[in-house]
Amino acid sequence: MKWFIGFLLLITIFAGNYFGNAHTTSNSSGASAVAGKIVTVYYFHFTRRCMTCNNVEKVAREAVETQYAPQVKANEITFKSVNLDEKAGEAIGAKYKIEGQCLVVICGDKRVDLTDKGFMYANDSPEKLKAEIKKAVDGLLK
Repeated sequence: MKWFIGFLLLITIFAGNYFGNAHTTSNSSGASAVAGKIVTVYYFHFTRRCMTCNNVEKVAREAVETQYAPQVKANEITFKSVNLDEKAGEAIGAKYKIEGQCLVVICGDKRVDLTDKGFMYANDSPEKLKAEIKKAVDGLLK
């Protein structure tokens, strides 16, 4: 019985992912192209990182590149990993008033902080983190 429930759960996740991505891609593309908005998902970090830190970056990058492939190609949505220990990273961090590791989605003067969710979900529930990123990006595109 547990096997069957697990199988149904897996099918539900894949179906939701497939249909959710198809809807978002067509909807977001029009919204960002019309409004001229540029959304950037930033992952700020230091040189020394743990496994979770690396996974937050990996999952966030995958979320942006897979869920928004057309917009990424058109430079309407970007993912940037910024090392705060480097001079260039320090400057970007200062611009956005970032002082430590964080995952943020920025569009103009609007900002969504996903740091807590990033570190909570990156290792054990990457699909939840991807969904949170999608929710934040879509919210900024409106």
